Amino acid sequence: MSRSAKGLARLNTQPFRMAGLFLAARLILLSALSLEGLRGYGDYVHFFRLAGMGIPFIDYWVEFPPVFPFLSLLMFRLANGQEHIYDQMLALVLSLFQAGEVAVLTNLVHRIYPAEQAQRRAWQYLIFVLALAYGWWYFDPLASFFLLFGVFLALQNRHALAGMALGLGALTKFFPLLALPALWRWAPARRNVVIALAAIGLTVAVYGALWKLSPEMTQASIISQGGKGSWETVWALLDGNFRTGNFGPEQERYNPALAATRRGNPAVLPAWATLPIFAGLGGWVFAKAQVKSLRQLSAFLGITWCIFLLWMPGWSPQWVLYLLPIMWLVLPEKEALLFSLTLVIVNLLEWPVLLSRGYVWSLWLTVPLRSFLFVLLIWEHWKVLKHSE
Repeated sequence: MSRSAKGLARLNTQPFRMAGLFLAARLILLSALSLEGLRGYGDYVHFFRLAGMGIPFIDYWVEFPPVFPFLSLLMFRLANGQEHIYDQMLALVLSLFQAGEVAVLTNLVHRIYPAEQAQRRAWQYLIFVLALAYGWWYFDPLASFFLLFGVFLALQNRHALAGMALGLGALTKFFPLLALPALWRWAPARRNVVIALAAIGLTVAVYGALWKLSPEMTQASIISQGGKGSWETVWALLDGNFRTGNFGPEQERYNPALAATRRGNPAVLPAWATLPIFAGLGGWVFAKAQVKSLRQLSAFLGITWCIFLLWMPGWSPQWVLYLLPIMWLVLPEKEALLFSLTLVIVNLLEWPVLLSRGYVWSLWLTVPLRSFLFVLLIWEHWKVLKHSE
């Protein structure tokens, strides 16, 4: 076998080795935790209680898109309603999806950087997410995986499958649809139409089927986020909402009328009022961007994400999981390391260190700092985007 063929073989197997190492290390870590340590400050109890209430979108409304609630129901049934088995099964499933994300990121960084640098980036990303409890406290690794996997499939010219992956991501959390503007700017229009139709079509089809089965609970599920108010953002500070983004008791979800109940103080500046400003900024970036490489495509996605997060009325600390892989794809190594460390520390300080102990005043520190980091990230990604490669 020639040297180039050996190098290609190593590249083809490296993502799977990294995923396997991540999964082995994560399982070793989780096996050392007590059941209380596994649950930590996450939403395991909430997820378990919801799964025991019946069929989501049919028997009760739920604040999440349908993929995770139905997956959670399946695990609840497989665990025969035993909470400790459900918890361990959920941690395993989330770790499997995160291992898949490690594999996809390893492949992508090798497409952008020389082999040695790409390997360093993959290892540093693995270390960051390995012990970060957000990866098993919440189900965001599912959506984050579908986001990266959709981009990977688009690069493979498997456009319908890429759209379906993004659609599955949108049916987990709506965030993966943010990849569509970047992909549209990168690929020819015909390919983008296929990706967009597959992603949006799958999302609409699933919601349409649920609406037909139970229009009342499905409608309540869709509008529930609108009544959530603001939390953990600059807008929340302006509104005087010093709270997390949690809803009320699980039993409320049997009553669809409660889905639109306003939680917290009303918005001083409603999201619809600020949308033209942030949408205009995004439109300007879209018009000016020249996306000619995977790194620039990732930079466009990073800018889209940060503009969206600055506009959003709420923020949940586990959403840092969506930004970490983008930063390791785009930024120079030292900057990726600095931003990753800073964002992770700020979010861990916010939740669980300070808010779980009732120190709501800390939001005056963490929220402005995180918002400033988003602005810096927009600038750093823009420098990559405008640079001709």
